[in-house]
Amino acid sequence: MFYKYSKILETAGASLIEILNKNPYLCGIESTYRVMLFKETKFKGVYIIEPEVRTDMRGYFMESFRSDLWEEAPEPVRFIQENESFSRQGVLRGLHYQIPPYGQAKLIRVVRGAVLDVAVDMRPAQPTFGQYCQVELNDQNKRQLFIPSGFAHGFLTLSSEAVVVYKVDAPYCRESERSLRFDDPFLRIDWGVSPHSCILSDKDREGLLWEAATHEILNNS
Repeated sequence: MFYKYSKILETAGASLIEILNKNPYLCGIESTYRVMLFKETKFKGVYIIEPEVRTDMRGYFMESFRSDLWEEAPEPVRFIQENESFSRQGVLRGLHYQIPPYGQAKLIRVVRGAVLDVAVDMRPAQPTFGQYCQVELNDQNKRQLFIPSGFAHGFLTLSSEAVVVYKVDAPYCRESERSLRFDDPFLRIDWGVSPHSCILSDKDREGLLWEAATHEILNNS
């Protein structure tokens, strides 16, 4: 049966396929549920995750999290905390990050509404340094976004209301917390709306520009 899942995961990293090979349960041999689909992006370590959603006359059921998938990976991730935020339409949170050595990996999903989720690669050694990825997360597509440490993260609320839930693998550290400007002229992030229409905190509106942010990171590397 594994050939079917190899085909489904043909865009996923080899490490995930190795995990599936080692665990027949994940391949559906002992279960009627398909494993979560991990879609690799051009950003190393960033995955769009699509869980299997099973529906019937009662509603739906899905597995939203599997600790074994993360703990058995070649670079294991152990999440220690889950956070939840509520935002109204037009609210933009971010772009947030913590400087080394206090970076956080994040696993983000939306349980109500819709957001445009954005992650900026701040890893100097990566070819995607200074580039961003974006994906719509909503309560219909059930997608999740995994972002490893070394990214600035934020989202724009697209629906009238949105509840975002995300796991982290490291605690919050006030002294290392930073905000990167959402409208930085170098990054040129396309939020799909006028910057003037976005609702931000004072801290986020006065965030660091790319040049200053990367200068600090390079000095702390």
